[in-house]
Amino acid sequence: MEANIKNNLSILEKRITAACVQANRSRDEVKLLLATKTVDAERIKIAIAQGYPLIGENKVQELRDKYEGIGTDNCTRHFIGHLQTNKIKDILKYGVSCIESIDRISVVEKLQQLLERDDRTMDVLIQVNTSDEDSKFGVAPEQAIDFIKEVATYDRLRIKGLMTIGLFSAEERLVRPCFQLLKRVQQEAIVLNLPNVEMNELSMGMSHDLEIAIEEGATIVRVGTAIFGERIYPDSYYWNEEGNVI
Repeated sequence: MEANIKNNLSILEKRITAACVQANRSRDEVKLLLATKTVDAERIKIAIAQGYPLIGENKVQELRDKYEGIGTDNCTRHFIGHLQTNKIKDILKYGVSCIESIDRISVVEKLQQLLERDDRTMDVLIQVNTSDEDSKFGVAPEQAIDFIKEVATYDRLRIKGLMTIGLFSAEERLVRPCFQLLKRVQQEAIVLNLPNVEMNELSMGMSHDLEIAIEEGATIVRVGTAIFGERIYPDSYYWNEEGNVI
């Protein structure tokens, strides 16, 4: 198990480095997030020990169950799944430093309320549905700027950038426009120079399309399968916090 994970990370590192060279970017510009859905704490700790401390959970239950097993000092936790308002208190309880999937004002309002109670702030990314698929969450691209403006008025949330899930396709001509669209939204937001908004992060690209994402400006790639192997459930299982396949 340990040897496989180390070997997979070595192969993945070469892929990321090559993509950065191809895009004339520094390797330091791209963070690897370990997408750890269904992965147990022991395997996650092997990857962290190889120098990849950024992990992302899709489900609150898994975040809670693995919290103590992974520890708190050796990693940074992002939440990358669809979030319901009644689960936000757990997000705050189990060490999440950034929520990458903000796409509804109801979640923003509840998050603001709990952050005020605890006198703290939270980094967030705005999730944009760039593939125009009904099965995926995220703000519609044409509504993204207005949504960013609204979220920016909630002072306990620190907008750090954008996130998207590209179209699941082996055809580059279909995948690349998703990432280009997120980049355009980022550039539109930067021009506005909104208070409480930074647009430094673009979280996009996974095991199958990270090279394209890096070429189009990704600063975070979310990789699970290429590190930990195939999962029992399809990715669509994890887009819904209740666990319903959609």
